[in-house]
Amino acid sequence: MSRDRNSKSKPQRISKISNSGSTAKPRAQKSTRPRTEKSEESKEPKAPKTPREPRLMSQSEAKSYDKSYERHSKPAGKRVGKSFGAGGKFVKGDDKTRTTKLFKNYERPIDEGEKTRNFVQKRRFDKLAKEVPKESIRLNKYIANSGICSRREADELITQGLVQVNGTVVTEMGYQVQKTDKVIFDGQGITPEKPVYILLNKPKGYISTTKDEKARKTVMDLVANASPYRVFPVGRLDRSTTGVILLTNDGHMTKKLTHPSFNMKKIYHVTLDRKLDRADLNAIAEGIRLEEGVAEVDSISYIEGKPKNEIGIEIHIGWNRVVRRIFTRLGYEVELLDRVMFAGLTKKNIKRGHWRILSELEVNNLKMM
Repeated sequence: MSRDRNSKSKPQRISKISNSGSTAKPRAQKSTRPRTEKSEESKEPKAPKTPREPRLMSQSEAKSYDKSYERHSKPAGKRVGKSFGAGGKFVKGDDKTRTTKLFKNYERPIDEGEKTRNFVQKRRFDKLAKEVPKESIRLNKYIANSGICSRREADELITQGLVQVNGTVVTEMGYQVQKTDKVIFDGQGITPEKPVYILLNKPKGYISTTKDEKARKTVMDLVANASPYRVFPVGRLDRSTTGVILLTNDGHMTKKLTHPSFNMKKIYHVTLDRKLDRADLNAIAEGIRLEEGVAEVDSISYIEGKPKNEIGIEIHIGWNRVVRRIFTRLGYEVELLDRVMFAGLTKKNIKRGHWRILSELEVNNLKMM
């Protein structure tokens, strides 16, 4: 009975267990007694606390308690959280390594148009490299590979006795030609290489020859990787002249483009040291007499939107340094000379010092001239 009285006089504390398994602290009750009684109360001995009776947890409470214990008692391992990556930025876990690699392997972005042009040039070069002739081939294929005609037409040329091998006329069908043999057609030597045509935008300081005794820079240095075959410049541009120049291994095309009878047009952009007088411009249009004869000019005019010292001139004669000599004869000095067109070919989309291989359409246009 005494135990029941104590329980009635003093309210029993009830502990609530949350789902996570942690016990909530009971809210402290405010005392209603005055502060003066505090000292007296403290002097009185406190009654001993009654021991709490143990209480069994329900099944759901036990499960939640086990889960909470497992979560807070995990063994410490490798940290997988956020960490510093390249550039002082936060990255998650393994992304740190990936971000660092991206910074190390960074490359300059390439224009899509440039990628396309490089791919086309590489494909044309690989195609030429596969067609390098073997040690010995049939004579008709030898002639066809030189770009003169087809194999069937080459057979007709052979039967007509128009082809010589090492100085001897050959009319035998299926004749095998060695790579070292010298084959002549129409009085000119030919090679079994497939014709290749390279258009170069020549910079200043390069000469238009295959070799130079003074070890100066030549146009061959600029097109060293353009073809597996040996090519030659068509015509010449002096060392200080820039602009369009064609290189090929096609001897017939070279003869056609450089012979005066074919009248191949060439357009130059001339920059003089002073303004060109109208009277001198008319005199050049009528023809200036030089050592070789009268230098005939197809067309000459001021360049629209440019100063009067910049002139456009079109000629077809191929005399040495003819454009410079025309203006020098009248007392002008040529500061810059740039060939912008040769045989219908321009330097459009070709940077100074760069080259490209002609397309089949451009080659056919040259053959039809």
